[in-house]
Amino acid sequence: MQSAVTLFVSTFSTLLAIINPLEALPIYLQLLAGQDDAAHLKVARRSCLYATLLLFFFLVFGTLLLRIFGVSLSMVRAVGGIILLRIGFQLFSGSTGASSIAVGQSKNGDIAFVPLAMPLMFGPGAIATILGMASLIKKSELEAASFVAIGAAILATMFVTYLCLAYAKTLVGRIGPLGIDAATRIVGFFVAAIGGGLVFHGVLEALHDAGVIAPH
Repeated sequence: MQSAVTLFVSTFSTLLAIINPLEALPIYLQLLAGQDDAAHLKVARRSCLYATLLLFFFLVFGTLLLRIFGVSLSMVRAVGGIILLRIGFQLFSGSTGASSIAVGQSKNGDIAFVPLAMPLMFGPGAIATILGMASLIKKSELEAASFVAIGAAILATMFVTYLCLAYAKTLVGRIGPLGIDAATRIVGFFVAAIGGGLVFHGVLEALHDAGVIAPH
C-alpha cells in the first residue's frame, strides 16, 4: 500500500508540473477573450475532460502495446526521462514551445481540444510521465493497486488544472506575468530533476538486466 501511495504522489506531482496550468492561463484567457464566464467554464470542463480521457487511453493502451511488443521498461523509463529533461530545461530557460503554437492552432476547430487539451495538457511530457510511472509497476499482487494510484493521480491533476482554468482571471490578476514566469522556471527545474532520476534509474536497471553490473 505504501508503494502505491508513493506512486500516486510521484505521478501527481510530476504530471501537475508537466501540465503546469499556470503557464496555460494567459493563453486560455487570450483564446476566450470577449466571452462570458459561462463560456470560460464550459471550455475549461471540456478541455480537462478531453485531456483526462487521452491520459487514461495512453495509460491503458500505451502500456499494453509496450508489453505486447516487448519493449524494455527500463528503456521506456530512460527515454521518458530524457524527454522530461528536455522539457524541464525549456521551462527553466523560458522557452515555451507548446505555447508558441497554441494560438496559431486555435482557429482550427474546437479550442477545448486543440490547443488546450492537446498539446498544452496532453503532450510529449505527459505521455513520458505516464509511461515512465507505469514502467515502475512490477508484476505482483500490487499491480492493480499501482494502476489505480496512477489513475487517481491523473484525476487529481486534472481537477487542480480545472480549478486553475475556472479561476484563471483571479489567478492571473493576483500572481501576474512575473509570478507565472517565476513559477514556470521553478517547475522546469523540478521536471528536469525528475527526468534525470528516471534516466539514471532506467540506465541502471538496463545494466542490471544485461548483467553488466550486479544488482544490489
